[in-house]
Amino acid sequence: MAKVGVRRHDGVVSEIVRRSSSRNAKLAKIPLGIAGRAAVGFGKRLAGGDKGEINAQLNQKAAEQLFTVLGELKGGAMKFGQALSVMEAAVPEEFGEHYRDALTKLQAAAPPMPAEAVHRVLDQQLGTQWRQRFHSFEDSPSASASIGQVHKAVWSDGRTVAVKVQYPGADEALRADLKTLSRMTGLISSVIPGADVKPILAEITERTEEELDYRNEAANQRAFAKAFDGHPELVVPKVVASAPKVIVTEWLEGTPVSQIIKAGAADPGSTLALRNRVALLMGRFHFSSPETVGLLHADPHPGNFMMLADGRLAVIDFGACAPLPNGFPEILGRMLSMAVEEDYDGLTQLMYDNGWVIPGRTITHREIADYLRPFSDPIKTDSFHFTRRWMQRVAGKATDFTSSEMKTARALQLPAEHVMIFRVLGGSVGILAQLDAEIPFMQLAATWLPGLRDERSAS
Repeated sequence: MAKVGVRRHDGVVSEIVRRSSSRNAKLAKIPLGIAGRAAVGFGKRLAGGDKGEINAQLNQKAAEQLFTVLGELKGGAMKFGQALSVMEAAVPEEFGEHYRDALTKLQAAAPPMPAEAVHRVLDQQLGTQWRQRFHSFEDSPSASASIGQVHKAVWSDGRTVAVKVQYPGADEALRADLKTLSRMTGLISSVIPGADVKPILAEITERTEEELDYRNEAANQRAFAKAFDGHPELVVPKVVASAPKVIVTEWLEGTPVSQIIKAGAADPGSTLALRNRVALLMGRFHFSSPETVGLLHADPHPGNFMMLADGRLAVIDFGACAPLPNGFPEILGRMLSMAVEEDYDGLTQLMYDNGWVIPGRTITHREIADYLRPFSDPIKTDSFHFTRRWMQRVAGKATDFTSSEMKTARALQLPAEHVMIFRVLGGSVGILAQLDAEIPFMQLAATWLPGLRDERSAS
């Protein structure tokens, strides 16, 4: 018996190594493919081809290769791809629907884990008698995540539950993927307009160990479920059981926000009210969570939100959360208030005083004003319509390396304690643009940002 167990263990380890090598080989092909196409494009330009058309073709083919490879993988590659996918709305129209489709596929399911492997993980995590804890368990997964897959089951008390099971070897795969991707940030940045790839990847890497232990996710989810219990518009499924590699939560049926986005693109008029409601509820959830829960849900992509039949928004996947025990930092509200009032002298000084300017660099209030202008539309009115066209314009400014705004950007830095907040903001704005929705952005901000709330109430 012992020898059989050893052979099985060796087989699992061998399979992990084989899959990891295959992942790394696929990832390694990305820069080679992009470089090869760049050389071909250079040759075409020498032969008199249209530069703009050739660059568009190269960028589209590079994107297709990048997103196809990331979409086939689990681990860090899939997680990174999902983080990038919220920037889909920033893709310029001339790159076509195929380019956009490649991005949105990153939110779809990855290839499933065999039932035998699932049972083995459940044996290890819930005990060999784990079936006694369930009335029934569906071996075929209902969905997949970056480091695990979800199975529908019925718990012993009759509740329908979602059982998320971590892929064997996910820890090794995640670390290997992130190491490989870290060497490709420059190339990936050239493909995704407006995506600041390095900090996104740095955050994912930093929080890897936390997310690999589902007990951390369970603790986060319990806190959110308790805080939003009985909420009329928002729902978080309760945690039923948890272990390091398995988490069991209440099952919810709903329409994924990704489907609502797709339906809206096909027929904008018929889904306008629904898209606006989704956007409003997502805004309320993100703005209110730090003060309500002391945490910020830090994984904003459409796969983590769904609309229930009763009109509530359900939120899932709490593996990535940022601790904000005192709510949003007051300085963010003060900065936003100064931007609304166009007090760029005061805003520039505040940025100098609080580490937003790289030591030794110099910026003027006029440069700050010019830099922020493309991003400031949502704060100029009580209600703002987030569109792909607006997102594309902002992303274009953010990636024009010859502009004076980029010169200013290179003198600025985001303090470490605000990185996660701004990633959530950027991801949420990306989803709002995909939804083509209008929300009272400033009303939400004024309700939940301390510095802005105090100043507006005093005025």
